[in-house]
Amino acid sequence: MADDTLRRTPLFDRYVALGAKIIPFAGWEMPVQYSGIIAEHNAVRNQAGLFDLGHMGQVDVAGPDALAYLQATTTNDVSTLQPGEAQYAMLPNEQGGVIDDILIYRRPEGDGYMVVVNASNRFRDVDWMHEQREKRRELNVSVRDISDETGMIAIQGPNAPAIAQSISGDDLSNIAHYHWRSGTIAGVPVMVARTGYTGEDGFEIYGPIDQAGKVWDALMAAGKDLGLQPIGLGARDTLRLESRMPLYGQELGDDISPYEAGLGWAVKLNKGDFVGREGMAAVKAEGPKRKAVGFHMTERSGAPRTHYPVGVEGTVIGEVTSGAFSPTLGENIGLALVAPEYAGVGKPLQVEIRGKWVNAEQIKMPFYKRSDQ
Repeated sequence: MADDTLRRTPLFDRYVALGAKIIPFAGWEMPVQYSGIIAEHNAVRNQAGLFDLGHMGQVDVAGPDALAYLQATTTNDVSTLQPGEAQYAMLPNEQGGVIDDILIYRRPEGDGYMVVVNASNRFRDVDWMHEQREKRRELNVSVRDISDETGMIAIQGPNAPAIAQSISGDDLSNIAHYHWRSGTIAGVPVMVARTGYTGEDGFEIYGPIDQAGKVWDALMAAGKDLGLQPIGLGARDTLRLESRMPLYGQELGDDISPYEAGLGWAVKLNKGDFVGREGMAAVKAEGPKRKAVGFHMTERSGAPRTHYPVGVEGTVIGEVTSGAFSPTLGENIGLALVAPEYAGVGKPLQVEIRGKWVNAEQIKMPFYKRSDQ
């Protein structure tokens, strides 16, 4: 960004009216909580929650060679995407680390795609994608940042589909997991996707940014009697942690291989050459030097936090990447990167919390999975 001025989404005034606690986040003023993190978390698990994701970035990739471009610049095999499908992938660096994790949506019509990037990496990602475009001038492809014209709202939770359906003239039930399609919400032309970051069912709604407020207000009104609550960044983090969804800068980074992060399934080495392929192939062949594990604390303690040392019998073997109190499980949980010889469900760990080694145990991930999955 050109300066340090914090940005606001079109829904900022609604945060204020709802009494949200607002914090700086990735260059934006965003709500960290409304009624409270635990209450909001439980609302999403049991009823429904509404998220303003207007700070996220969206990039339009179009043209006859859009597929070739994305194949060369992302880790997954984009050629498998059918019209209207979505895919999790990563933007790799030359060394085989990760610049960002992304969602790639193939548009239902035409030869175009939309790439959704993290708010904290938007400008870096867009610059990198433009640089990669310039290196491939032979390709007939356009790469355009459409973040400032695209609103993004998510509704998640058991009651989310019914709430969204009640104000749509389209049948949303036929949108499968990791698919999207055009439709209307509250009369606004939008793209509706079924890709989430909470472990619950629901939709992401992409539409004109100047219509985001209309969509938000209509969803809030429709969900009033179904337990819908606005959700801040705090509960978004605990929800994604329980569902073992990575956060860039913690589970992923420039110096963390997807194979270390347990995300090798989103790397397709056999699709052909792409940025960072050689480095990733070497890590896979040699075996990762670190392994992502999940754990819960087995004795009373504070919550494990990012960068807290992880050890076995007082010897440091890695560090926590994410940790928090889990409202669903009622205990402190975390993710860590550790030396692979110590990894394994049921194996003990210790986490250094406030200068004291506290006992933990590795457990199967995800920590939470809804009953219909």
